Amino acid sequence: MTQLLVTNDDGIDAPGLLALSSALLPLGAVQVAAPAHNQSASGHKKTLFNDLHVQPRTLPNGVDGIAVGGSPADGIALAAMGLRRWPPDLVVSGINRGENMSQDITYSGTVTAALEAVINGVPAVAISLANREADTVADYAEAARVAAIVVRYALAQRLPPLTILNLNIPAGTVQGLRLTRQGVRIYRDALQQQPDGSYRIVGEPPTGNLEETGTDLWAVNNGYASLTPIHLDMTAHHFMADLAAWDIRL
Repeated sequence: MTQLLVTNDDGIDAPGLLALSSALLPLGAVQVAAPAHNQSASGHKKTLFNDLHVQPRTLPNGVDGIAVGGSPADGIALAAMGLRRWPPDLVVSGINRGENMSQDITYSGTVTAALEAVINGVPAVAISLANREADTVADYAEAARVAAIVVRYALAQRLPPLTILNLNIPAGTVQGLRLTRQGVRIYRDALQQQPDGSYRIVGEPPTGNLEETGTDLWAVNNGYASLTPIHLDMTAHHFMADLAAWDIRL
């Protein structure tokens, strides 16, 4: 039987994870390894030389899970080291509350959990919903439907090594699917000092270049689900010749 491992960064009690795991049940045996608490924007954090507490959990849909007192990547790492059936056929991360596009992927626990999976030799799909107000399972129903379709294809095909699929789904009606590249974000973070003298990063949600066709930002802004292949080789191959022309000598 097909084995699926589901994770997220919003925490094991998040409605997006429940909606996703339920939608995947017809595709095979589903297990969960997810953070015990919200770990949004945790990036590819991996906990070393500190204790990680793990508690068994059963989701309301009957899916067996573990709640990990660490990051999304920690959950995948612990699963790979024996706390879940390993290797699964596919790791599926999400459904995130809010989109993860362009440079977001460097911050996203949802995406980096998928990257941790491919580091451990298992293909993965990261899934996000462009609705930061989604707070019920019903809010994720359409995204879960789209996710299950993409996961079915990912199971039937073969992803290249160290490559994940990053799926972003618009709020509301989905017009279709577009294969996209990363766009360019514009962040609007602001610094806010607290009464006790500490600081907090606040600000409006990010925007970006929404007019450049073929990008994840354009697709989601125009009502399409965006599917972007992401590779862990971050070498700027196009810059190698220019860098060589610098003629750096030691």
